[in-house]
Amino acid sequence: MPDYPALAARIRSLTEGEDDPVALMATLACEIHHCDPRFDWTGFYRVTEPGLLKIGPYQGGHGCLVIPFSRGVCGAAARTGQVQLVPDVDAFPGHIACASSTRSELVLPVRNSAGEVIAVLDIDSDQPDAFTDEDAQALGAILDAVFAHT
Repeated sequence: MPDYPALAARIRSLTEGEDDPVALMATLACEIHHCDPRFDWTGFYRVTEPGLLKIGPYQGGHGCLVIPFSRGVCGAAARTGQVQLVPDVDAFPGHIACASSTRSELVLPVRNSAGEVIAVLDIDSDQPDAFTDEDAQALGAILDAVFAHT
């Protein structure tokens, strides 16, 4: 389990004064990806038009380029605005296999200062049942703190 308070402090220091969402996403993808060996792929999918996500900054192997809100775990998070904690991706109806190594997934909505979903943070693991509610809560708090002023 990562030291989430230390991660939050490091991210706060690195992103202070920055309001460009893509720059923030790039920094967070790097910091989050390297904080825990469970995190096999870490990245953002940006809302680029109504009902559509496109890949943003990420760490790890290639991701899917485009994901409609109607498909997969990322689409579900964007469509509902709710965290998706999936212990077994093979049991998730409509899961999109961007990488065959993915066994479990955590996807969190990213909201701007107006509360609109502007992206999702997608974290994949090559381990089954890799994520906990604590991961979701801690990462959600980091996202809220970073993107609340964009």
